[in-house]
Amino acid sequence: MSNNQILTQPKVDQIVRRIGYQIYENNMGEDLVLVGVDAGGRKLADQINKTLKEISGKKSICHTISLDKENPLNKDILIDGDVSDLKNKSVILCDDVLNSGRTLAYSLTKLLTLHVKKVETAVLVLRTHGRFPIYANYKGYELSTTIKEHVEVKPGEGVFLN
Repeated sequence: MSNNQILTQPKVDQIVRRIGYQIYENNMGEDLVLVGVDAGGRKLADQINKTLKEISGKKSICHTISLDKENPLNKDILIDGDVSDLKNKSVILCDDVLNSGRTLAYSLTKLLTLHVKKVETAVLVLRTHGRFPIYANYKGYELSTTIKEHVEVKPGEGVFLN
């Protein structure tokens, strides 16, 4: 299997900055909470949060949501920290790659039990294999791939197609 770089780290940084500006423009005056799905989503949430702080001077709260991506019903879906931070807040659910929409759909079910005000989604890479009705409000890069191909985000290096 070959390792083809599709986005360099400087390009990823530029995309994340653009997503940050879009989120800011669409949510001015809102108290935002960024929730990243596992490690990759949390990294994106932290990067967006840094951009939001530079733009507005205001830092958002960040959380990580963890689930078993292969079998999400077998284990509890967990959110780190104080979940009362999310009540009546606008939430941006972040993930590095949106493939079928399954992971975000299960993450969304957990967020809805916490009585959030609204939920939007932000993804770095949107693949075109949607099997669940999940829409990316903010997307960095849209990529048509085959089912067998794998997109990997390597922090500090960029995005690769294997």
